Formats: sequence, C-alpha cells, structure tokens
Amino acid sequence: CTHYLFIVVVAVNSTLLTVNAGDYIFYTDWAWTSFVVFSISQTLMLVVGAAYYLTFTGVPGTATYYALIMTVYTWVAKGAWFSLGYPYDFIVTPVWLPSTMLMDLAYWATKKNKHSLILFGGVMAGLPLPLFNMVNLITVADPLETAFKYPRPTLPPYMTPIEPAVGKFYNSPVALGAGAGAVLSVTMCALGCKLNTW
Repeated sequence: CTHYLFIVVVAVNSTLLTVNAGDYIFYTDWAWTSFVVFSISQTLMLVVGAAYYLTFTGVPGTATYYALIMTVYTWVAKGAWFSLGYPYDFIVTPVWLPSTMLMDLAYWATKKNKHSLILFGGVMAGLPLPLFNMVNLITVADPLETAFKYPRPTLPPYMTPIEPAVGKFYNSPVALGAGAGAVLSVTMCALGCKLNTW
C-alpha cells in the first residue's frame, strides 16, 4: 500500500509543479531562463517516480504508464483552469511520454539490469524532454498576448518582472536543459531505484 501511495503522491506533486511552473505568467516573466528551469525540474520529478515504479513492478512499460498518469492529472488540472475562464492553452501540459518510453526501452533491452537503467535510462530520459516541450510550446498561443489579456495583480517591488533577455544568458535553452537534465536525471534515477530498498 505504501508503495502505491508513494506513486500517487509523486504523480500529484508532478502535476502541481507543472501547474505552478507551466503557466504563461511564469514564461512571460522569465522567458528562456524559466524554460531551462522548467525542463530540469520536470525531468527530475519524472525520472524519480518512473524509476521507482519501474523497478518496483519489474515490468518494462510501467514507467510509461506512470508518465501517462501524470499527463492525465495535468490535463484534468488544465480543464479546471479552463472552467475558471482562462484560455485552454494557459497551462502547458509537458510531453513526458517519450522520456519514459526510452527508460522502459533501456530497462527491457538490458534484460532488467538496474544499473543500465540508471545510466542509460537516466541519460535518455533527460535528453528528449526539452526538445519535445519546445515543440509543444511552439504550437500554443503567444505568451505575451495571453498575459496582456489576463493581467496580473499588483506585485511588490521585489517581485517586479525583468525584461527577458533572449539569447543573452542562454544561447540554446533546449541544449542547456537537455544537457543538465541528462546529467542530473542519472542521480534521480538512482534515487528512484534506491527507494525500493527501504
């Protein structure tokens, strides 16, 4: 029971993280800086839960199933925002499934070798997520246009947004997010596997 509860808790937290980090107000303030942070946080949250679920069941395919749970939760949250009067694409639902499919593939191809899952699965999960999410963002409405339609409440001075300097700090947010995600997700994949040995 504790194992399944953990899976649900991580999936719910993943969804909350998406709702908090994936709305257009966040993207409008910080532009590509937020995209890199968003990519890394999403990768790490995804990998720890998916690795835990995969090694707990021992059945290749359950990591993808876990990502599907997260996706469904987030679409429900997206529907809730829509019912409150926000535009349907106000919350961006991340594309998690390709990353977890690669984790499942690494686990299956190495005949359920946990160490290969950690190394290969972790790297392969971190690499594609920023790429797919950048394509995902291209398909939705312009963040600035949406933000002007739904103005924010007055903010205190220390929270006043700065003008985004695209390309000044991050020449390629996809490459930076993918590189950092690929390295850090190996550690989180190991943590997910370790949680099964309580």
